[in-house]
Amino acid sequence: MGAFEKLVYGGGAWGGDPAAEPSLAIEIHDSDIATVDYRPAPPGGGRFYLGFQPRDYFEDPDASAPVDLAAEAAGFAEWAELLGADDVRPGEVRRLMATEGVEDPHDTFVEETVERLLRLVGLPVPPELTHASFD
Repeated sequence: MGAFEKLVYGGGAWGGDPAAEPSLAIEIHDSDIATVDYRPAPPGGGRFYLGFQPRDYFEDPDASAPVDLAAEAAGFAEWAELLGADDVRPGEVRRLMATEGVEDPHDTFVEETVERLLRLVGLPVPPELTHASFD
């Protein structure tokens, strides 16, 4: 059985105030899906997935809305600038994102992709991930 975690970054720390901006919430489902919500975000944006998109994982198009990957990658790169990571390129973010219809995600466990995303933007990896057992 995979891991289930909800990680919140706000007010400059993991476990901080989710209402503070910039903020980041990552919800991991069964080590296969990571839902990434970031604020502030462009209008109509602020959510993408790592690993699988829920609509593919559950084989149900109603399980998640379609994601404009290019727009979300650009929005997240702009969000990273608020953290001081001004060298994050949208293409780097885009390569980590779950694409529609993916059969083999980047990593066996989505926690690995989450770690790569966090390192990309210069955030520390929270203890919940560094001590996780992905089995």
